[in-house]
Amino acid sequence: MSTVGYGDIFCKTVLGKFFIVFYIMGGLAMFASYLPEIFELIGTRPKYGGEYKSEKGKKHIVVCGHITYESVNSFLTDFLHEDREDVDCEIVFINRKLPDLDLEGVFKRNFTIVEFFQGSVMDPKDLERVQIKQADACLVLANKYSHDPDAEDAASIMRVISIKNFCEEIRVIIQLMQYHNKAYLLNIPSWDWKRGDDVICLAELKLGFIAQSCLAPGFSTMMANLFAMRSFKSSSTTLNMWQNDYLRGSGMEMYTETLSKAFNGLTFPQAAELCFTKLELLLIAIEVKGDDLHDNQIAINPKPVIKLASNTQGFFMAQSAEEVKRVFFYCKHCHEDVTDPSTIKKCKCKNLALFRKGVRAVQVIGVAGRAMRKENPNVDASSQVKPVGAPMLMNTLKALQNKDGKNSPTQSKKPGRLGSGGARPSSRSNSHAALPPVDKLPLVVPLGVDAMNSVVEVEQQQKRFDSTGMFHWCPDRSIEECILDRNQAAMTVLNGHVVVCLFAEPESPLIGLRNLVMPLRASNFHYHELKHVVILGNLDYIKREWRNLHNLPKISILEGSPLSRADLRAVNVNLCDMCTILSAKVAGIEDPTLADKEAILASLNIKAMHFDDTLGLLQSQSDGRDSQLGSPLVMQRKGSVYGANVPMITELINDSNVQFLDQDDDDDPDTELYLTQPFACGTAFAVSVLDSIMSTTYFNDNALTLIRTLITGGATPELELILAEGAGLRGGYSTPETLANRDRPRVAQIGLFEGPLAQFGKTGSKYGDLFVYSLKNLGMLCIGLYRFRDAHENQGQASVCTKRFVITNPANDFSLYPTDLLFVLQQFDPKAGNENRNRQKTRWSAVSREAEA
Repeated sequence: MSTVGYGDIFCKTVLGKFFIVFYIMGGLAMFASYLPEIFELIGTRPKYGGEYKSEKGKKHIVVCGHITYESVNSFLTDFLHEDREDVDCEIVFINRKLPDLDLEGVFKRNFTIVEFFQGSVMDPKDLERVQIKQADACLVLANKYSHDPDAEDAASIMRVISIKNFCEEIRVIIQLMQYHNKAYLLNIPSWDWKRGDDVICLAELKLGFIAQSCLAPGFSTMMANLFAMRSFKSSSTTLNMWQNDYLRGSGMEMYTETLSKAFNGLTFPQAAELCFTKLELLLIAIEVKGDDLHDNQIAINPKPVIKLASNTQGFFMAQSAEEVKRVFFYCKHCHEDVTDPSTIKKCKCKNLALFRKGVRAVQVIGVAGRAMRKENPNVDASSQVKPVGAPMLMNTLKALQNKDGKNSPTQSKKPGRLGSGGARPSSRSNSHAALPPVDKLPLVVPLGVDAMNSVVEVEQQQKRFDSTGMFHWCPDRSIEECILDRNQAAMTVLNGHVVVCLFAEPESPLIGLRNLVMPLRASNFHYHELKHVVILGNLDYIKREWRNLHNLPKISILEGSPLSRADLRAVNVNLCDMCTILSAKVAGIEDPTLADKEAILASLNIKAMHFDDTLGLLQSQSDGRDSQLGSPLVMQRKGSVYGANVPMITELINDSNVQFLDQDDDDDPDTELYLTQPFACGTAFAVSVLDSIMSTTYFNDNALTLIRTLITGGATPELELILAEGAGLRGGYSTPETLANRDRPRVAQIGLFEGPLAQFGKTGSKYGDLFVYSLKNLGMLCIGLYRFRDAHENQGQASVCTKRFVITNPANDFSLYPTDLLFVLQQFDPKAGNENRNRQKTRWSAVSREAEA
């Protein structure tokens, strides 16, 4: 009404003109009063609202859970590492809280591949906004520093339930704090391992890493570096020699790649030797294909009875994905005379064309198999879950050793890399079992008849295993049977044992000590080789843990404090093989940096102690068996005079506190954990080093299986279900099938100053010669060295410094010193039990006669 257009419509009377004047003024006033409301509506629109617009042909993943600056920055650093080549995947974060300025800065720096949406995965509308149905996977991060780990796990599991209810087909990878909470995931109907669903239990892996360090000091550092993405460009003149050697090893990562046709028919030792000497790659495991589409197994350092079939996938240690491609392109006809492995590229000969043709044929078979399983899901479920025992493994061996050289059709996957962003099997086409993947357990090769009979005769004499045959087992024991007082502990001959210094209150959250003890009770150790475990800490707390420990042998408990020198002397801490310092206490809200105060004080306290320079007492039993306390050693080794020489590993909650462990350490407080001296020496471990396993598992689901195999001592899906019942391990009869599970490699540490490898402790010996000799003659796969920091200055002579550092996969021409210790993957020897026991009886008799004289 207030507009008159071009004049064709206008007011003709004076009254009408006056009305229009006041109408215009009133309209403008009313419009002005509405402006604040309009601006308020526009301003309250969520900054991180909207929905994700997916591009055709480009995949994305959804990350939820504990979204903070620290967790996101750590995840993106590893996920987008340059060694992963080109990561063609967008990352969508969703969280209820708005990001702070630091986190917003991380999103802006990576805006091309990262998006953030405000919302909750508990709301189906928000799941629709982030296109969860089209996502390649959903990753659920946990708060590692939560004051209530069980509540944190419950929240994470609820997120999984919501996601699975909305989309059953989505692949989910979840972090959990506590091991016992893994059982609740099995209650989710759509939780399915065959779709690639997996759980990363931080307590299980953390304590497993520490347990392996009790067997081979420094191994936790080596494994943590292998599954984290780091780069080593070249040696630096500003660093010490030991630092350059360590950093080169820390730049190694674990990768998978398909072996070329040139490896067909070779045994694993032959293939490993070729890779190391010719391609400068370390092959540690292979994926062995059985006579069924679902019988693929990961075989770590298998015996020569296994021969490589066509299109076998290998697991390698290397500096980058580019280096691992050599094994795919290697052609015996074209590259046999090549001296520089970096020049091994794609060749154009007929062999490569035939190899590609074979790969395509196997891929077609894999696609056809998946189509059949899609049409007949029931058939898939029934054929997937098979017991792991000698009959199935014998079929596998028969298929591999077919005289005609013909292999059964096997499912093939595009080569995925544990450390690269290369091709990975689609989450919807993975073929796994509804239970944890039985087909990817470490390969167990049945023992020979004579060796099996020997094992049965020895191990059926009151020495039993659990029902799976993977761990040593004993009948239920009450905790009172294993409790020692200080006087009893002081009178007990403890030597070569493991001391667990545990800080905990009676109501502290359970950390799952079973995950620490079980790898030390793996059945691929003979009973006399098991290290006695002495737990020093609060008795009320240990009673809560005991229901999961009462079936594991050789455990003693001393109620006391790890800060008490009298208690430490009572457990002979100077004679132990490893002293582990753990804490179950929750970090204080007022100052989280003080969460490690007890662990640090205990570490410094032990280092400041002095001990008598004496030999231990002698002890034996007429039947040659161990007592409940102590190992059947002939004579105790000479103990450490100074506490600084006691083998020790300390668990830290906050990485920055590592600077307080070594007073002579000149590391900067802001230095990354892996660059610090205590971590390089294997004396410190933090849960933060496990962050990289999340992205590693996404790129290759074999990665987590390999880690569990190396770390947990051989946990199986069957065992997971048994432990989920909450009643502990079940005993079982020693049958050929269960005893066959003992025949698997184990981590060991061997010195070069004596023993079968003493010839390589001489000056001028090279690591490459040691590698080939150990592999050919002893069946041991060398993976690294544990060296004194000043070894290069003393040229292998008596070292002033007592600190060692880890060298992962040294070069072929790397010089050795007699003081070096060697990390190896050692084969199980079924006759070692009888031989060692007879040797000990003989030596004991000689020493006894000498002592009497």
